[in-house]
Amino acid sequence: MEDVIIKEVVTSKQLHDFIYLPEKVHKDEPNWLPPIYMDERLLFNKKKNKSYKYADAILLLAYKGNTSVGRIMALVNNRYNEIHKENHGRFCFMECYNDKEVFHALIASAEDWARKKGMSMIVGPLGFSDKDPQGFQIEGFEYPQLITIANNSPYMVDLIVGEGYEKKIDLIDYLIKMPDELPLIYQKVLSRVEKTESYRLIEFTKKKELKPYIIPVLELMNDTFMEIYGFVPLNDKEKVEFANRYLPILDPKFIKVAEADNKLIGFAISMPDMSKGIKACNGRLLPFGIFKVLQESKRSKKLMMMLGGVRKEYRGKGIDVLMGVKILESAIKHRMEVIDSHLVLENNSRMRAEYERVGGKIAKKFRIYQKAL
Repeated sequence: MEDVIIKEVVTSKQLHDFIYLPEKVHKDEPNWLPPIYMDERLLFNKKKNKSYKYADAILLLAYKGNTSVGRIMALVNNRYNEIHKENHGRFCFMECYNDKEVFHALIASAEDWARKKGMSMIVGPLGFSDKDPQGFQIEGFEYPQLITIANNSPYMVDLIVGEGYEKKIDLIDYLIKMPDELPLIYQKVLSRVEKTESYRLIEFTKKKELKPYIIPVLELMNDTFMEIYGFVPLNDKEKVEFANRYLPILDPKFIKVAEADNKLIGFAISMPDMSKGIKACNGRLLPFGIFKVLQESKRSKKLMMMLGGVRKEYRGKGIDVLMGVKILESAIKHRMEVIDSHLVLENNSRMRAEYERVGGKIAKKFRIYQKAL
């Protein structure tokens, strides 16, 4: 039996192996969804990814002989730790074959690195922020895989538990069958809120109409997401980078914002599921993969809820319902068949209640683990 050797990623060849290892690990899994490799190369580029300015991170590869057989990132998010008065390291982007020896070597190396950084706890899978894939999927493997969400094999759950890790928190993914018309309760709420002259809901048909709102939405996201586990606020440069990254793939029809007193008070962002297009081009957008992604996005009958928030002082006034109902109306109009909630923290009782009110059923569960160092 060959020994497992752990090496830090320092060369371009090693970085290439790190990025493309998952498609080797999952090559016999026909339903596996690849990442968008253009984004992966940016994510792991310490010169271009602004997150490295506030986080210490290391990329590690596991080898048997000259063959890479596993990977992991370990990081310390100094900004998050400072804001939340924590002393936690993280592990993320972990991939390996169903090999207990390799898994142990990877996770132990991440723990040792975090321990040397003075951390008292390690949590994960959790990346730079909650915008990166979080947790290992623990339920719902029979459903199609989704973008920006962990796509691990089931055996990873047994391997992490075998290393003494315990539950930190779960995230829930709901599926909601599209109704033919708005439920009566939402029609009543919509009628009540729309009569309030101090609120103004804004809808879009073109990206040029949407563009002026992107940065204000991200600024509001910084304010409203602070209590969400794992969230790290974006600085000004990161807001511009985030906007430039996602504006090309957003569909204005499925984005709603609300204003009051000439200021943005809420936003709701959804988009057609483009997973089939990403799978069709194997995660490679260039030179022609982007056309497959856009084509499948137009064909999609599944709407993904991505981001949403309401300014604190306006919560409980029906603003979230107003935006949600308007997205629901757009989805019905464009013949969507199902809505996917994306990830909802298990302790977000208000959001979970809204999804369950419209018949949402839990499809997938993801778990973030923790272990004292």
